[in-house]
Amino acid sequence: MTPPDPASSPASPHAPHRTLRDALIQERAHHDRCRTALAGMIDGADEQVVIGENASASGADAEVLGYQLRSQAKAMHELPEGPLFFGRLDFGAGGHQALHIGRLRISEHPADPPLVVDWRAPVSRAFYQAGARDPQGVSVRRRFGWAPGSRGDSADLTGLEDEHLDRGESRTSEIVAREIERPRVGPMRDIAATIQPEQDELVRGDLTLSVCVQGAPGTGKTAVGLHRAAYLLYTHPQRIRRGGLLILGPNRTFLSYISEVLPALGETGVRQSTLRDEIARHPVTGTDDERAAVVKHDVRMAEVLRRALYARVRAQREAGVDSLAVPDGSYRWRVSEDRLLRIVAGVRAEEPPYAVGRERVRTRVVRLVQEQAERRSGPQSAAWVQRISRARAVGAYVDAVWPRVRPEEVVAQLLREPTVLAEAADGLLDADEQRALLWAKPPRSWRSARWSAADLVLLDEVAGLIEHPKGYGHVVVDEAQDLSPMECRAIARRAAFGSVTVLGDLAQGTTPWAARSWETVLGHLGKPDAVVVPLTTGFRVPRAVLALANRLLERLEVAVPAARSLRGDGELRVREADGDLPAAVVGAVRDALGREGSVGVVAADGDVDQVTEALRAAGIEAGGADQTGERVTVVPASVVKGLEYDHVVAVEPAAIVEAEERGLHRLYVVVTRAVAGLEVVHGRPLPW
Repeated sequence: MTPPDPASSPASPHAPHRTLRDALIQERAHHDRCRTALAGMIDGADEQVVIGENASASGADAEVLGYQLRSQAKAMHELPEGPLFFGRLDFGAGGHQALHIGRLRISEHPADPPLVVDWRAPVSRAFYQAGARDPQGVSVRRRFGWAPGSRGDSADLTGLEDEHLDRGESRTSEIVAREIERPRVGPMRDIAATIQPEQDELVRGDLTLSVCVQGAPGTGKTAVGLHRAAYLLYTHPQRIRRGGLLILGPNRTFLSYISEVLPALGETGVRQSTLRDEIARHPVTGTDDERAAVVKHDVRMAEVLRRALYARVRAQREAGVDSLAVPDGSYRWRVSEDRLLRIVAGVRAEEPPYAVGRERVRTRVVRLVQEQAERRSGPQSAAWVQRISRARAVGAYVDAVWPRVRPEEVVAQLLREPTVLAEAADGLLDADEQRALLWAKPPRSWRSARWSAADLVLLDEVAGLIEHPKGYGHVVVDEAQDLSPMECRAIARRAAFGSVTVLGDLAQGTTPWAARSWETVLGHLGKPDAVVVPLTTGFRVPRAVLALANRLLERLEVAVPAARSLRGDGELRVREADGDLPAAVVGAVRDALGREGSVGVVAADGDVDQVTEALRAAGIEAGGADQTGERVTVVPASVVKGLEYDHVVAVEPAAIVEAEERGLHRLYVVVTRAVAGLEVVHGRPLPW
């Protein structure tokens, strides 16, 4: 680390320092002041809760106010310990204006100038974007190096680095490099201190724009998505909180891994979920063979389900109704068959949600009756209209021609009755596909059905046809390359009037329906105009590991650019088992434990128990995939996507490849989980 120039690197706006030691002393004093101010802000938030509870507001207003104040206080209390700023910008000649940049705004009093500026504030953008060619008014950019606290504080300032943009200086920051390469144990960390310019452009994109990030391994695509969520919450708080923000991950292990990023950035209460949890009307108790699952996830099923639902809408004669007579006291109002036919046909042509269509039929029948009554005896009251709407004859007619229905009834009938399926699937699914869909042992009714994961997608499709689900102002979708067309449609219904951030890597697609192009995915998500932005520079995965991954990439049937790494460190080792694979795995794990950081042992799903037992027999305690705080974790290859470990031991690549149809893609995922070193342990020939 190069000491700052004593002549032009002030440590405070008006007090130039003469030595690195003086600068560190002044910056430590500023940090102490910030720590005191933050404690005051937390106390103030608690006081506001008490004041709000005693305020004169009543009813819904009091409830909303109380919720907002409690949420703010909770977020303040949940801020993780650590440094309160990571950078500083000096503006103008001689640095006469200086701003410290951190994860949240800190001031001694609300109206006072900030001691620390939030990294999301417009003025902070220069910290990430300014350079020698375009300094953006910045004379000096300073970065701070921190270590765990040793003097009662949560962090100690141990170094600083100045970059003199006003002199045309450009350098690779050693502090940033050390932070990126820092060993990790436990959940994912935020990257507010190390965001790169191309990542910052994506993070600060406009709320109205949908964007898709094709991110190679180690490029930070997940972090970009989470920081974009935090940025939108900061920049558009009312619009986002009114519309809602949803983060979708591939599984709960992944959600546990990313769970601490947003709270570290001062954002709590954001819904982080899986798509299965979002659409779950029932627990998953059934299974599908791959053939059935592939058909159920095919986009053609959307039309099959629509036909099956609207087949329940019947003409009067089919329903046994030729006209309608509505009693009104001693009089009966009649609606002819022809007019009833036109009502149903007109509503069908408008294609509203099924439940809305049902009520439109009712409303238009009542309107015809009302017109007759008003021609005979003048305007009718609202109470009269309501009474006619609730009349038994009107309700019976609506039930006959546009019956009330549950999604479960539609899907169960489709999967249980071959003739119903054949009619709905005519011209869409061939005979073999229809046979694959039918239940081998049909339940007596939908109430006793054992629903599979793919069935939940079908149920959600029908539920969306009946009534639109709750929507969100913005949805972040990670590992989107694995979504099926039907899953994309489920997300699209929840983002119909909002925007999306789509994150993924086509090379890491491992489901039977994994996407081959982002254009297809975005079309099914209802965002065909979203821009696709590639991230190809890896900051986490070492060069040797990416070189191996790029060799695998050549064998994958996807058109994505190869990744490149800025990390020249790290290592790739290959260990042949020599007849005793468990012993070789134990040896590789022991070697990894001799280095700093987390160790992920990744094996084919069927080999996980054997590997875990071998490690325990050797005295090495290993946690499962959901135990993110353990030093050694044994992870099935099927759930390792999105996770990172300092050292990865990849067990028997041939078994990983053979375990599924897109096994080479799975192996590509496995080898790119390493951020410091990868050791491949094998007893069989290597797939590459």
